[in-house]
Amino acid sequence: MKRYKTAKWLACLAFCGLSSLGYAKEGVDNACGFNQSARELAALIMQDEAQQRVEIVCHPLLAQAAEDKARTMADFGMVRHNLGGSPNGRLREIGFPLPHYYSGLMGNQVEAIAGGYSTPNSVWKAFKHSTTHRQHLLGELDFYREQRYIGVGFYKDYSTPHVEYWTVYLTKASSDADVPDFDYIPHKGVFLVKAPEIAVQVFDTESTNQ
Repeated sequence: MKRYKTAKWLACLAFCGLSSLGYAKEGVDNACGFNQSARELAALIMQDEAQQRVEIVCHPLLAQAAEDKARTMADFGMVRHNLGGSPNGRLREIGFPLPHYYSGLMGNQVEAIAGGYSTPNSVWKAFKHSTTHRQHLLGELDFYREQRYIGVGFYKDYSTPHVEYWTVYLTKASSDADVPDFDYIPHKGVFLVKAPEIAVQVFDTESTNQ
């Protein structure tokens, strides 16, 4: 089974500062994703007319993490948030500075995944039909709306159960600012506990107070 080490991530972090690597949502570059399908999905998310964020910035460390997560899911033949650790923990492990008030063990306030969709348009349509994914990716909740860094991964392997694997990381970076006064801090969870709202292969969970 393949193992994608953190060396590439850490090397990227050393040369790619959060402040210097921005691509506004009007334009999509390689920092958004490492292949055309990943970049197209990033563009759909950033340019959707229902997008609530003022600015979304592509970050190659997140793109690398998303690409590696998509490959990991293909390796296991599974679409699960908790492969290789929790999503929040995964980003912290590779050196992306999540805010301290983001969940720790088993936390997920940063990742959306799907399997079995052949095109960026089809997976984006499915994400939008999933309540928790839509709230996250379009910034429909105050907590998510402040997230501005994105990276998208796509991997295809015909020998695996789902063939196509998609990962989106959309998050905030830590700062010295005070913790915002949120009425509600969502948590997407890391296990499949609920069927999707439409007959598609989006893996979703209910949001819970925390």
